[in-house]
Amino acid sequence: MENQMETWNRKRLIHLIIPLVIEQILAVTIGMADTVMVSSAGEAAVSGISLVDSINILLINIFSALATGGAVIGAQYLGKRDRDSACEAAKQLVLSVAALSLVIAVFCLFAKDWLLQMIFGKVEQAVMTNAQIYFFLSALSYPFLAVYNAGAALFRAMGNSKIPMLISAGMNAINIVGNAILIFGFHLDVAGAGIASLVSRIIGCVVVMLLIIRPAYEIHIPALFPLKIHWDMIKNIMRIGVPNGFENGMFQIGKILVQGLISSFGTAAIAANAVAGNIASLEIIPGSAIGMAVITVVGQCIGARDYDGVKKYVKRLMAITYLSMAILNIPLLFLIPQLVGFYNLSGEAMQIAYEILLLHGICAIVIWPASFSLPNALRAANDVKFTMIIAIASMWIFRIGFSYLLALNLNMGVMGVWIAMIIDWCVRAVFLIWRYMSGKWKTKRYI
Repeated sequence: MENQMETWNRKRLIHLIIPLVIEQILAVTIGMADTVMVSSAGEAAVSGISLVDSINILLINIFSALATGGAVIGAQYLGKRDRDSACEAAKQLVLSVAALSLVIAVFCLFAKDWLLQMIFGKVEQAVMTNAQIYFFLSALSYPFLAVYNAGAALFRAMGNSKIPMLISAGMNAINIVGNAILIFGFHLDVAGAGIASLVSRIIGCVVVMLLIIRPAYEIHIPALFPLKIHWDMIKNIMRIGVPNGFENGMFQIGKILVQGLISSFGTAAIAANAVAGNIASLEIIPGSAIGMAVITVVGQCIGARDYDGVKKYVKRLMAITYLSMAILNIPLLFLIPQLVGFYNLSGEAMQIAYEILLLHGICAIVIWPASFSLPNALRAANDVKFTMIIAIASMWIFRIGFSYLLALNLNMGVMGVWIAMIIDWCVRAVFLIWRYMSGKWKTKRYI
């Protein structure tokens, strides 16, 4: 069997990572384009999209977690040189996420008003009206987005990150042009932003499915029909996807609860938090991209039982992550005033956003990689339960508990929420580094 340490040479790693970085940049710009373009309609529109996006991110992360489960199993089968099983895993992944996302979409469409009132009932009526419009259009896109994520994850599992990057570029172009036409041309404001995102996700889903059925790829879907369910294969996917999805889901539920707390501080705080969240997503692009590469590389090494390769590539990829985060964020720290200036914010909201981003940028360099890139190595090695337990416990105790302590009891407002988040990062990093160094991930096998 070919050694994975030889397979993942420097050139191949570069070809894997660069498209992932570009794809992450493109993915972030969708949310930023919506927020920047709709900001012309005022802070109520920005706040409405922000509130819904906290729910959207919850569901998107669940879909992505299931896609990650399929990608890990697919990558491990490729490392084992079992392409038939890798292709069957791909089919079962697409069927699973399509069914789940359709159920979630139908529920959200019927329960959207109740959900928004329950979570964000204290917001101003103008904010709530915009949120209801954007949530309806977002829910329509969930099945398309879920299937797209599954297809993109499968391409990454085989080391082909260029195709998801190109599709993402097309989706961004459609979304931005759609925003320009519908928001500025037809003055649809929040509805225009929602429609543009919906259309871009539909097209992305169709394109990725047309490609993933081609036999030329190592992982492909030979035929969706007949819809034969392989429960053993789904079970393996879910062993990784469900803990990862539960972790991400609980994480986002916590963020939604914190968002509800932030909404009680007024529209300026909501808008500042929304803008800071948008720009902060730029600051973690290298780490997010390399985290995806970790899943592919480690997954294939695990499938080949190449544990020395795992150690070598985790060390190399983490070093690249820290270096790239520093190269990006140090200049961004000096550009925060200009970046915040792109948004149509009040003076109070701009000052809050500036302080948040200064804190986040520094900690993104020092703490974020160990908290969020490293655990992908554990997930790719099937060690998903530990990462789930640590993430959930740290989130509820530190991110949520300290948010209320700092923001309310110590009167630190929205800044207290972000400080609590950094404390959560630190706790995660300590436990995850210990787990990886212990080597217990070597004992987890699913295929």
